[in-house]
Amino acid sequence: MLSGVVAVALIATAVFFLVPGKAEPPKETAAPEVPAFTTTTEAPPVLPVSAPEVARDFATAISADNLVSAGMYTDDRAAATKGLQALVGTVDAKSVQVEVVTQPAEVGDRATAGLRFTWSLRSQSWAYSSELPMVKAPNGAWVVHWMPTIVHPKLVDGNRFVVVLDSASAQGKVDRDGVEIPNSGDFAPLLTRALAATDSAGGGATNGGTAEPAVRVALLDAGGKEIENLFGVVKPAKGPVKTTLSVKAQYAAQEAVDSVSKPAYLVAIDSKTGGILAVAQNQAAGSAPKALNGLYAPGSTFKVATAAAVLGSGTADVNTVLPCPGSAVFGQRTIRNAGFDDGDVPLHKAFADSCNTTFAGLATKLPMDALPKAAEQLGLGADFEVPGLTTQAGKVVAADSTAAQVENSIGQGTVQASPFGLALMSATVAHGGAVTPQLFVDTKTVVRKGYRGPSGAVVANLQSMMREVVTAGSGKALRGYGAVAGKTGTAQFGGGAQAHGWFAGYRGNVAFAILVEDAGTSAPAVSVTGAFLGGLG
Repeated sequence: MLSGVVAVALIATAVFFLVPGKAEPPKETAAPEVPAFTTTTEAPPVLPVSAPEVARDFATAISADNLVSAGMYTDDRAAATKGLQALVGTVDAKSVQVEVVTQPAEVGDRATAGLRFTWSLRSQSWAYSSELPMVKAPNGAWVVHWMPTIVHPKLVDGNRFVVVLDSASAQGKVDRDGVEIPNSGDFAPLLTRALAATDSAGGGATNGGTAEPAVRVALLDAGGKEIENLFGVVKPAKGPVKTTLSVKAQYAAQEAVDSVSKPAYLVAIDSKTGGILAVAQNQAAGSAPKALNGLYAPGSTFKVATAAAVLGSGTADVNTVLPCPGSAVFGQRTIRNAGFDDGDVPLHKAFADSCNTTFAGLATKLPMDALPKAAEQLGLGADFEVPGLTTQAGKVVAADSTAAQVENSIGQGTVQASPFGLALMSATVAHGGAVTPQLFVDTKTVVRKGYRGPSGAVVANLQSMMREVVTAGSGKALRGYGAVAGKTGTAQFGGGAQAHGWFAGYRGNVAFAILVEDAGTSAPAVSVTGAFLGGLG
């Protein structure tokens, strides 16, 4: 079955004609009163009319949309009128012009004139020639001998037209697995504009413009099979637009953020391909796409970057034993842990337990630009133009003092990141290198500012340390959800009395970040993570 098709049938008793107009009584003022007759032996009771005049007035009546009048010039007024009116107002033709290009050649009681049809179909024009057969009645009056071939030479034996509106856009959208994406604003509302932008010429994402549909006219047989294309270009049928989304992951993400009453956000990315799997935020978070571009202090999730800076510089390795006191003073800044004191522990243990004092102390040994450089290696300084989306990964600037450096090292101070940015960070660790986020398979993201991931040795250590967070550290509530790796985070705001909760990590190729605003601790974000992973199965 053809989609976007308007059928135009022309058969001997009911000719479906491509004449534009409205479903109102046809105009009849342009034609003389010529009673119809059904055979060439029955002469109409009118004075003879010349063949050139009949041909001219018949063509003029059709061009003026006077279809009943056109039928009066034929030898089968009822059939001709019915055929000409069959699809008036149902075909999107701006106009049709019919002109006599060859005057009737009379041979006895028969004559043949040449016609030229010109259809204005949307922005295109379809023109062709046909013959106008005429017969002379016994009283000498000339009339048109009605035949479907007048409309087009190939309209014989029950053949019919179809006018195909080819929008040149792919039909529908599917996710990475070929599952149809629901055409509903309730599904991935933050991606609605981006997905709608695919309804344009070429099937890819654009700025939302829609191209003028192309038109072609096909000839079908009586059974509806296409015989040939009469006008326009036959374009191969396009399949649906394929996105990188996962319908299953999107539903799981939405249900997960809906499980908490505080504003919550979740972004999931395929770490292998960069494909965006899901973007969700709950009703409390509002409609602004903060999941994609809202910047917040990332808290201890930023220790992934601090650890990368420490490991990359050789300041310490994962087994270096370091102090983790309950609190410590660095310059004029007092740093405290979340109610624990580990004493002296290896770096991997300090990371798993999220020891603020250990990482603040390490940061004082790093150059002031070390943290921004490490953050950039994890994608937090990258800039992408994902078709249809406005994203912002993060912002990390070099500290100008020791106090600022230690604050930045634990994701406070001037460090900012979005859920999208921390999902990208997690994807970089999981993948072992830079990741370019994508939303469509065939329409690629433009990289405005790219990045290079950390060294292989640093990535391997980060993967091991993030896994330990779940097996034996602050994220152990997720131990029942498979081989999850990640980092918890609590980021103070509002003078330090309130805090956002974070979890950023990955399982297999699914990298993600979750933020719960004003959560107090990271526990609600860990809970949302569990709900998300449980929904994925």
